[in-house]
Amino acid sequence: MEFQHPLCFHSFCSLELWYNAVLVLLAGYMTNAEVAISAFSICLNISGWEFMISLGFQGAACVANELGKGNAKATKLSIKVSLSTSVIIGLFFSIACLVFGNKIGYLFTTDKEVAETVSDLSLLLAFSMLLNSVYPVLSGVAIGSGLQNTVAIVNLCCFFLIGIPIGALLGYMTNLQGIWIGMNCGGSPVACSLASDMEN
Repeated sequence: MEFQHPLCFHSFCSLELWYNAVLVLLAGYMTNAEVAISAFSICLNISGWEFMISLGFQGAACVANELGKGNAKATKLSIKVSLSTSVIIGLFFSIACLVFGNKIGYLFTTDKEVAETVSDLSLLLAFSMLLNSVYPVLSGVAIGSGLQNTVAIVNLCCFFLIGIPIGALLGYMTNLQGIWIGMNCGGSPVACSLASDMEN
């Protein structure tokens, strides 16, 4: 039996939190930093709520239980059910973001400039919500399959070596939207690489 370091299991969440913290720090260097940080934090909170729902569908326990029983058919079914349920919830939140994008900011603030900045980010936020519905489940499947180290390395590389540099570069070129694009550029390879690991 191979011993897995307990931090590997939590690396998925902690790397995501540190990643978001670094991006908020980058937002502080944008023009009109107070508005940028406020709007970015509102969007991160909304995204975080949906992310927690998807994290609940992570599927690690279901996959590990079925793999432990040696039941490959049930394992595949539990992956499909977890992923499809999470994607449906992600689609719901994405559509809600697109429909109510110009009003979301007012749930958190009365400042018109902050609310308008949140509205400007609503399209990117909608894409993030869809992305957040996929890669927590895929990470959970990988963790349940005993690939904790793979999840940690993929998250570290994609978030910190791809997402942050792209976010910093685009942030200085296009302001706050660029940082959020960089965030999505870090999350997309996580989903793709974990999905390809699941196929192997």
